[in-house]
Amino acid sequence: MIPGNGIGIVPEARVIPVDLWVGPLAQPAAAQSPGKPQSILLVTNAVTKAAYDKIIPLFVADWKKKTGQSVVVRTSYGGSGSQTRAVIDGLEADVVALAMASDITKLENQSVATNSTVAIFVRPGNPKKIFTWSDLDNKNVESVLANPKTSGGARWNFVALWGAISQSGGGEAAAKRFISGVFKNAEVLPKDAREATDTFLKRGQGDVLLNWETEGFLAKRNGELPGGYRVFSPNVLTEMPHTVVDKNADKRGTRRVAEAFSRFLYTLAAQKIFVDNGFRPVTPEGKSYARGKFPNVKFFRIGDLGGWGETDKKFFGKGGIWDQIFAQTR
Repeated sequence: MIPGNGIGIVPEARVIPVDLWVGPLAQPAAAQSPGKPQSILLVTNAVTKAAYDKIIPLFVADWKKKTGQSVVVRTSYGGSGSQTRAVIDGLEADVVALAMASDITKLENQSVATNSTVAIFVRPGNPKKIFTWSDLDNKNVESVLANPKTSGGARWNFVALWGAISQSGGGEAAAKRFISGVFKNAEVLPKDAREATDTFLKRGQGDVLLNWETEGFLAKRNGELPGGYRVFSPNVLTEMPHTVVDKNADKRGTRRVAEAFSRFLYTLAAQKIFVDNGFRPVTPEGKSYARGKFPNVKFFRIGDLGGWGETDKKFFGKGGIWDQIFAQTR
């Protein structure tokens, strides 16, 4: 339960067990009538737009075929942290799909439909010779990274940088020095992953960009990333959860459709679209489809650092490591 926000809206969320979500969308009971047309609101982070633009029409057609009911899936895209606050403050999302478990945990429970990791974008010819994590800590290398205070993707960047040291035998002091060096060379901190990509690609700022692997995948596919991108090891497996927001789904009478949409994300059709848009799949069928499409990486998980509850407080809480680094580097 989220604390009250002064306007009487207290979103809550629950989760359907994952094992009920994998496989074809269940056929609704025949006794149920199609019902009047309905709309649901999906609130998600900016980097998922290309995938959901293709998944949503498939779900709408599938639901119409199975139930006879017409559905409109409205969408809201933005930084994961900003989107979380918007829902807490009253944005009546039926389904949220955000960047981090800690964002969804603020709305209670979650399940994971897609994964990704952190990629490093470079300029054509890689003039700054960025081949490993350690090459980022260089005063002659200007980094572009989103702001961890507003972007879930940026927090994953931070965790990847920390793990690059801690998961390779380094201590906390070494990890903090390394991250401080990287952020010291960042002239700006865009508010979310998509703005960070635009800063690097469209405005030509910086020597290297840290961002979602999916952003590199899409930019390269669209011919917008002549320098290409790299995925270093060790790296963090970014688990991107979603959930139905109970308070809103019950208030709006959209639970049946919202839960069906959430289940649909685990169908092979949806998992293929996620893969085709640079996300790593979670189902066995999706992983089979993705074979050979992503570089092999030695992954660690957020649980290896104590989980998001501990990590959020340690890194991003008031007076935490991010605040200390920000004070030193800005």
